[in-house]
Amino acid sequence: MRSLAVSLVRDEKIKTTEQKAKALRPYIEKLVTNGKKQTLASRRSIANLIGDVSAKKITMTLSPKYADRKGGYVRITKLVRRESDGAKQAIIEFV
Repeated sequence: MRSLAVSLVRDEKIKTTEQKAKALRPYIEKLVTNGKKQTLASRRSIANLIGDVSAKKITMTLSPKYADRKGGYVRITKLVRRESDGAKQAIIEFV
């Protein structure tokens, strides 16, 4: 989950399986909500979960962008099934 979260924060849009995207949504939303507090403690708790660089991007860039929003920071868009194994694909991105 950590590597998916870091990739999503870094790129702001990733392509993954639908199940992983659905599992990642609450994880990321809690991090962004925690980052909206703009305290040292919240930044350290985010850094403990996903690393310093990603924590800095969440607290400095993403959380202020969603200051007026109460939730729903990410969007999951379903794609066609993967050709090789038939797994359901999805794109998860910040709104």
